[in-house]
Amino acid sequence: MATGTHEYVDDPRNAEILININGEFFPRSQAKISVFDSGFILGDGVWEGIRLHHGRLAFIDKHIKRLFDGAKALDLDIGLSKASLVARIEETCAANGMEDGVHIRLMVTRGEKATPYQDPRVTIGGATIVIIAEFKTPLVSENFLGINLFTTHVRRGYPDVQDPKLNTHSKLNCIFACIQAAKAGVDEALMLDPHGFVATCNSTHFFIIRQGEVWTSSGDFCLDGITRRNVINCCKQNDIPVYEKNFTLADVYAAEEAFVTGTFAGLTAVRQVDGRLIGNGEVYPQLGHLQGLYIDMIEAEVIQ
Repeated sequence: MATGTHEYVDDPRNAEILININGEFFPRSQAKISVFDSGFILGDGVWEGIRLHHGRLAFIDKHIKRLFDGAKALDLDIGLSKASLVARIEETCAANGMEDGVHIRLMVTRGEKATPYQDPRVTIGGATIVIIAEFKTPLVSENFLGINLFTTHVRRGYPDVQDPKLNTHSKLNCIFACIQAAKAGVDEALMLDPHGFVATCNSTHFFIIRQGEVWTSSGDFCLDGITRRNVINCCKQNDIPVYEKNFTLADVYAAEEAFVTGTFAGLTAVRQVDGRLIGNGEVYPQLGHLQGLYIDMIEAEVIQ
């Protein structure tokens, strides 16, 4: 049975983790925010998913820049400098005795409101900053051959409706797509843009490989994912032809290989899209090469 692209190995240590809320630590069972918080009432906030690798926060500068850029677009004052926020993340990992195999969810909302209403002017106090660091390793079965995708009717929209480049708490379109994928019995939904070209998946980014070339969407209707951009840069640095371009489902069905990217699991093979087997559905030599290059990039990042 399909279970999604973010399945992880259950780790009993997560039951006792300390969660950082506005600079204070709380046991998991006691970590709470107000029911008047902007994030709970409206999904008004920005977030990042970050990996701790060998004691270092991988690609942290890129994650923090994206978070602050999104907050600026929302006219949301985080209330901390970039350096102070990074230090708070590091303190959270240290308080939990974490060094490796850790996934961090950093969430910033506009803060508590005087009354349940969307106007930012009824916000009282500063931003709410929550840091949840968990021991998380991707769960991959011994006979894993790749994930299955289903193309959803839910489109990635125009930026004047809801800018898809913002990593906000408001993810209802992606949730709708995820629900449709789950009902179809697959792992994740493939989403098209308003013109019918492939855009992204509901929680990961999508790539195909055709005749040795790596293709991903134009990026006009998706978040510029950190792992997505790292894979593109990996290709460029290693003379692998890579293109950000418009392509259709017909191109996908005829691809030699396909994969998705994300901070949590890195690069993951796609076996089927809409019931069509991609390539032979069993061996992914070009993806294997890219996975090796990406691991090398992470190692180089954390030993700097």
